[in-house]
Amino acid sequence: MTNKNIREAYGVKFLLSKHRDIKHLKACEEQPSIHGNKFWGSSYLLMDYLENNPPPKNSKVLELGCGWGLAGIYCAKYHNAQVTGVDADAAVFSYLQLHAQHNDVTLQTKRSRFENLTTKQLANYDVLIGADICFWDELTDVLFNLVNRAIKAGVKKIIIADPERAPFFSLAERCFEKHRADLIRHAVNIPRRATGCLLVIENTN
Repeated sequence: MTNKNIREAYGVKFLLSKHRDIKHLKACEEQPSIHGNKFWGSSYLLMDYLENNPPPKNSKVLELGCGWGLAGIYCAKYHNAQVTGVDADAAVFSYLQLHAQHNDVTLQTKRSRFENLTTKQLANYDVLIGADICFWDELTDVLFNLVNRAIKAGVKKIIIADPERAPFFSLAERCFEKHRADLIRHAVNIPRRATGCLLVIENTN
């Protein structure tokens, strides 16, 4: 029987706020505090991009600022990726694992701020993805330094999706100059209208 409180995007099931499992977590668990209280539209831009530009099978993927982990779950479910979701707020991980269970995949999680991810740690991953993670001015420097460490570590590809905030464009400009990044404007209509840009960096070093 179809549950009216479950939706689907790019083959990934996600639960609405009225779903009993979400209600249970909200009643029993500590709640996310750093904007990790829902899915953000840029996740749909990221999944749509990955539909046409998939990571190699069995890639090790790190989802930055994972929140509830929609894009990471997509990578695990359809590209057989080994995914780790990293977030500064450990309260999001119960929601991520709930959605991983509903999608029959397994994800690892790691609590960390972006600035604390070391070059040695980043060397364990092939692809970095992130959606709606550059929302404060101070995150421009933090993420630019993270990109630099990831490139040095040998990460092959970095993809960051955003609804065109000013801090994101500042990040993109700096990545153009140093890493020959691409900026791709994108829009999707399913499961809802979302527009924005994707910052894509291919590591050819």
